[in-house]
Amino acid sequence: MFERTRDGSAAIALEGVEAAILRSLEVQMLELIGPGPGGAPGAEADPFAALFAEGPTEAPSDPALARLFPDAYGEPGRAADPQTKAAAGEFRRYTELDLRARKREDALLVIRALDTIGDGGGVLRPSAEDCPRWLSALNDLRLTLGVRLEVTEEDEQGLYELPDGDERKPLVMAYLWLGAMQESLLEAMAG
Repeated sequence: MFERTRDGSAAIALEGVEAAILRSLEVQMLELIGPGPGGAPGAEADPFAALFAEGPTEAPSDPALARLFPDAYGEPGRAADPQTKAAAGEFRRYTELDLRARKREDALLVIRALDTIGDGGGVLRPSAEDCPRWLSALNDLRLTLGVRLEVTEEDEQGLYELPDGDERKPLVMAYLWLGAMQESLLEAMAG
């Protein structure tokens, strides 16, 4: 897992299969988040138009996206009154595109770092400035897996006891692994 380096950054040694799994998960995160304003991936972006682009006013219908982009007002899982719903929609309209862009950039940062070590694995050394972005990217993955697995605080301990034949086992192992990576990165960042 992550260890603190002398210069205040962090380092992690990944085997080839670990790097491939993490890269695959981050690519899937990019697909889940979707392209930025302007349409399809690879489309020419107009920076001036992007300044004035407005985001959606409704929460995403996908539960994982709703977890990544929650309403700013109201109680999660509870129906909001019209005034709260309008305030949440207005806030979302002006913030979600930037939040999506930041999540895409964080995932791409991790993917690009993983690309530097190739299939054989190796040691990655995110800078002190990049560590929070790594932490954010790992958190997004873990939140998404948690939603897909329907994990609650009460049953998280039970994840360690799943039988080998349980079809959720590979995702649970990834979920737990990402949690351990997050924890070790936090410890490395704290010094």
